[in-house]
Amino acid sequence: MQDFLFGIYPYIALSVLLIGSVARYERDPFTWKSSSSQLLRRKQLIVGSVLFHVGVLIIFFGHFFGLLTPLAVFHALGITPFAKQLLAVVVGGIAGVMALIGGGMLFHRRWTDPRIRKTSSFADIAILALLLAQLVLGLGSILVSVQNLDGGEMIRFMTWAQMILTFQSGAAAQIADAALVFKLHLFLGLTIFLLFPFTRLVHMLSVPIRYVTLRPGYQIVRSRRRRPLEERRSTHDARQGKSGPTITTPAE
Repeated sequence: MQDFLFGIYPYIALSVLLIGSVARYERDPFTWKSSSSQLLRRKQLIVGSVLFHVGVLIIFFGHFFGLLTPLAVFHALGITPFAKQLLAVVVGGIAGVMALIGGGMLFHRRWTDPRIRKTSSFADIAILALLLAQLVLGLGSILVSVQNLDGGEMIRFMTWAQMILTFQSGAAAQIADAALVFKLHLFLGLTIFLLFPFTRLVHMLSVPIRYVTLRPGYQIVRSRRRRPLEERRSTHDARQGKSGPTITTPAE
């Protein structure tokens, strides 16, 4: 089970994340959105949204660079494992509390407001609940980390993540003796990646630069019609009895 959960399951989750996201964007681009409920109730939204998104972004990039940056780079920069783990505990703890408070406000708003709840799908509520559970596990892992600030636990997970990324065998063995809270945190994170393409989280991948800089004032629409526009226009004109432009001349 250990080998499956932390040696095979990561590839399943990441494959579904990649292929599922591309397939959804190509097949149903109009569902690629977060479906804002601001018009239904603005209260709690701004504060909760800002706290949640800022906290989550700090945590995401902290995990991304913290896990995938080779240990030799930190040594070259003069950053010891102790300093790195202490920084992760402090910054991650603050960002985690911010995200948990903001996410709690958003969950309370979506769960208790009848209008918002009615317009919310099961996936909208479930994925937010999973994110809150992940934040609780992440904050819980800090309690274990502060008891061992030598960086050993952190190096284990760095090695595991880099071995997964480079398709090396034996990655699961690197974290076999890790504390249960870390394993639960890691498993739930992979599960969120697995569910990512099927939820509102896909809006995280949207960067609307082209709408702001290249085509201001326009909305890009994908047509499912297969016939070219000129062919459809000719058919329409023929049905209206128009074979071409009508030219009128003044009567003599």
